[in-house]
Amino acid sequence: MSKDYDLVVLGGGPGGYVAAIRASQLGLNVAVVEKEKMGGTCLHRGCIPSKALLRSAEVYRQTKESEQFGIDVADVKLNFLQVQERKAEIINRLHLGVESLMKKGKIDVYHGFGRILGPSIFSPIPGTISIEYKNGDENTMITPKNVLIATGSKPRTLGFEIDGEFVLSSDEALEMKTLPKSIIIVGGGVIGIEWASMLADFGVDVTVLEYADQILPTEDKDIAREVERQLKKKKVKIRKGAKVLPKSLKTSDGVSVDAEIKDKNQSFEADKILVSVGREANVENIGLQNTSIEVDQGNILTNEFYQTKESHIYAIGDVIGKAQLAHVASHEGIVAVEHMAGANPHPINYDEVPACVYSHPEVSSVGLTEEEAKDQGYKIKVGRFSFQAIGKALVHGDHNGFVKMIMNEENNDLLGVHMVGPQVTELISEATLAKFLDATPWEISQTIHPHPSLSEVMGEAALAVDGIQIHG
Repeated sequence: MSKDYDLVVLGGGPGGYVAAIRASQLGLNVAVVEKEKMGGTCLHRGCIPSKALLRSAEVYRQTKESEQFGIDVADVKLNFLQVQERKAEIINRLHLGVESLMKKGKIDVYHGFGRILGPSIFSPIPGTISIEYKNGDENTMITPKNVLIATGSKPRTLGFEIDGEFVLSSDEALEMKTLPKSIIIVGGGVIGIEWASMLADFGVDVTVLEYADQILPTEDKDIAREVERQLKKKKVKIRKGAKVLPKSLKTSDGVSVDAEIKDKNQSFEADKILVSVGREANVENIGLQNTSIEVDQGNILTNEFYQTKESHIYAIGDVIGKAQLAHVASHEGIVAVEHMAGANPHPINYDEVPACVYSHPEVSSVGLTEEEAKDQGYKIKVGRFSFQAIGKALVHGDHNGFVKMIMNEENNDLLGVHMVGPQVTELISEATLAKFLDATPWEISQTIHPHPSLSEVMGEAALAVDGIQIHG
């Protein structure tokens, strides 16, 4: 006999477990199937561990630069094993918190690999879940009224064989016991730039090979240029327009690889190579072939409420290939379960989703870039204001960067906000709220920002749209 549920969630990451909690709040009987640990990639191999390492790198860099604050610290040393121990403690604490939330919500958790079965003796429609266990125990069958696929993604490899010693994905890099003296990072997107910043702050010799003509290809060009400028000040070597040739890879007491740049092959050598070229959806072996669910370019197709072609089966997060961000997966999960519960949720407007890069300098954005706005036919006005004129930034000793605000000149609508500089991953929330409430730059400028604060840059950038900034 199989056990019946209102909802079974495949995947216990930030999309899956948040959806399960919301479903429980709505009165549904819920189970989660997770092949590893609750919290998923974000908690164990992504957002949290990488940000823990970035924070240690930041403290190390700031300590070495403390003389500017009148503090003389001699013989600063890095204990990387202790850095890793701190990371592990944070992960463990949050993992226990997620497990506690499952118990609080009376959500059953099955630790195994779940597959969707087709019509069977258990159900006349696809959706029964077969759970396979690593220890070889007999499979468990559970039958839900609804299924939510939240199986996430895995690192792309670009044809490289990840050996965990010389050739790493971000998964293996997070577990390094010692730092290399040098590293080649293939890919200058979000993950690659975070690692470049972190490792440079730790004192590693870093080379970034990016295929596109700018690092952070999805960010506004002005933002990307400023990040590149600041990374080069850290002695990070950046080569753009670099087509890396995986077959040229050689490993022997280090790595060497060739890249085609401007029709010429160039060789690069380092202790290790980190392959950071994006992520691909986990759609294999989860039983999609037993359903009518459609997959396009490796991603599950859904409607605006995340229903697949099987109306009782939903999919969210990285597996649907929209914005591969933990906070997006969580909100998609909430929309999905509210829809299946008849709660009439509002669809997500992806132009209102903030994106962050936790490098030094930090980057954050919401809405259209200047180039995207022009390509879509908008007549725009742009306001830009530097942190160099913000007192709190000077007090903090970090005044590089700026905020750029893009407005539709025809109706004063806010089209996009892009930031690079100190703590902008926190400042972006004001811009995101403004976008959600359809605020204008004028309304942002009329909001009184405390002094001294970094948030003053928002009011000044809003005024700069009309060229009436006070301190610029």
